[in-house]
Amino acid sequence: MAVTVHAAPRGIDLGDPAFWRLPEEARAAAFTRLRERPGPVGFTDRATGRRCWALVRHAEVTAAGRAPEVYLSGPGAGGPEPGRWVRALFGDSLLDLDDPRHADLRRTVGRAFTPRLLAAVEQDVRATAAELVDRLERERPTDFVAAVAAELPYRVLCSMLGLPSERLRRAAGRSDRDAAAARAGLALRLAVRRAVAAPARERRRRPADDLISALVAPGPDGRGLDVRELAAFCTLLLDLGVRATRDALARGLHLLTVHPAQRALLLGDLDAHLGGAVEEVLRCATPVDRLRRTVAVDHRLAGLRLAAGDGVLLCYGSANRDESVFPAPDAFDITRSPNPHLAFGGGGPHFCLGAHLARHQLRALLRELLTRLPEIRATTAPDTVPSATGSRVRSLGFTF
Repeated sequence: MAVTVHAAPRGIDLGDPAFWRLPEEARAAAFTRLRERPGPVGFTDRATGRRCWALVRHAEVTAAGRAPEVYLSGPGAGGPEPGRWVRALFGDSLLDLDDPRHADLRRTVGRAFTPRLLAAVEQDVRATAAELVDRLERERPTDFVAAVAAELPYRVLCSMLGLPSERLRRAAGRSDRDAAAARAGLALRLAVRRAVAAPARERRRRPADDLISALVAPGPDGRGLDVRELAAFCTLLLDLGVRATRDALARGLHLLTVHPAQRALLLGDLDAHLGGAVEEVLRCATPVDRLRRTVAVDHRLAGLRLAAGDGVLLCYGSANRDESVFPAPDAFDITRSPNPHLAFGGGGPHFCLGAHLARHQLRALLRELLTRLPEIRATTAPDTVPSATGSRVRSLGFTF
């Protein structure tokens, strides 16, 4: 059967790694053109020769997220597929698993996030945000990422796990500097494995009031995470969770700087507009811009036949600018309502477990900054480095 392919317009090749190194404005303009065409966009992955489809509209990305039996995650959902020895040594993260293993692991992890733990974490977020702003006032640093945006989610995670904050800092920094390199990912996995192995054994014998204790403790089914599963989950939290929150914080300050009318509106009534500002930052920034899936069975989507084995790229950033869902999608509007963005995924079983925590961190830090340092603003555009899931913010100049 012939397959009708809605190819990208001339000059746009999503399978070429060079496309993802283009300036963000150029890529955004390309996705605007792609959304003008019907259905998924066909392309060939230059690295593998595999036929792939980019889902660039809100409805398509949402449909794929809610059909995990059709769109499989599998190893490499967030980047190049790791080798067998890497998977054997370090295991698979929630991001790379499909049911039933995904459902089992997510259930075990979800059980650990008790109301008591979440309440303690929320209190820690507020205290850490206040401490970081105290330090800003004393030291007056010039890089918002290093001083604030990276520190808040990193410290909160280490506190939540019950780990010393310095233990993972070197590997996390290397991963940020060389986000596209396989060696950075391996260094991070190895560092996390070394960091959690001994605490995991200790917490099984003598549980503490932290997340590692809750994750390794046997539940009603008698199951807790083993060291490999725990390390894989903590690596995901550090690499994707911390990075996404950090990038949203940095891009949020930049967005509020380059949209002074929206900033003034927010400062005029922080209580009324802070929640909307956070949601609009998440929509416009979309820290996890894209993830990969594999088609499990032949089926049709938006009039096109997708074959089993085809690759799929879920383009969350493009979906969050879909003109059919978001009027004036390129406008930064903190009063936008409704705002059904897909910054945490398109629903379904892979919806981000950390969505609540990420939102809470954005609200807490923005409130602390804008209350105590209302003149704070970015002085540069975000300096970014490419990665498999979106451009990471490496630094952002600021003043107050």
